[in-house]
Amino acid sequence: MKQHHIIPALFILLTSSLAHGTETLTADNLPTRERPMTSERTDEQHARGWGLSAEEWARYRTLMRGPLGIYSPNLDPLTALGIEARSDQERRRYAELQVEAEAHRVEKLLAYQRAYDHAWQQLHGDMPRVILPDAGPAFSPVTPAANGRVAVFVKDACVACDQTTLWLQAAGMEFDIYVVDSRADDAHIRAWAQRIGIDPANVRSGQITLNHDSGRWLSLGLQGDLPAVVRQVGGQWQRQP
Repeated sequence: MKQHHIIPALFILLTSSLAHGTETLTADNLPTRERPMTSERTDEQHARGWGLSAEEWARYRTLMRGPLGIYSPNLDPLTALGIEARSDQERRRYAELQVEAEAHRVEKLLAYQRAYDHAWQQLHGDMPRVILPDAGPAFSPVTPAANGRVAVFVKDACVACDQTTLWLQAAGMEFDIYVVDSRADDAHIRAWAQRIGIDPANVRSGQITLNHDSGRWLSLGLQGDLPAVVRQVGGQWQRQP
């Protein structure tokens, strides 16, 4: 079955020099007194985006030019500054900023996921999200069911995740699987399910569903490593032993 995906548009801005020998000013040939001002404004914008001062942003840039940047070249400013904090007070500050930033990121991600789910239902509501070969048109729900089913959060390359999932299947449980590191790739989930031995018949009947996590695990705010078997109890999602 053909899979449908939303592909973001990429807009490329093209610039060209004026004809007849007119000089084009670039960052390299601007008067030297203007370059620091432009750079300073850019640094201030970056700093504000992370809730940091200009001095903190400058320290982050310095840290990333040292060993920390070599070992972890893609480290975000809050993590870098938190790792290299010079006091407990600094460490707490960066941890709190990062919790707020992550919560905001997940909130935006889930808001977009809800919009995507709504669009999918309107445009392709009769089509499955993720299915196994020969599983038939079993639709995977977009949120964990509140009817006694359990939700199982797993990740690839996790032996305990595989064992827990197969134990639940062998016990005849009805459950919804959420693959945390699926990267919204249906083929990734199918390959994982086939590798560990998920029965297509269970997917076809709806006893087991396969879903992208899309930030749901973070949104639950539960502690501990994966796998996680959770159930809704009294309106609250609780981790099961």
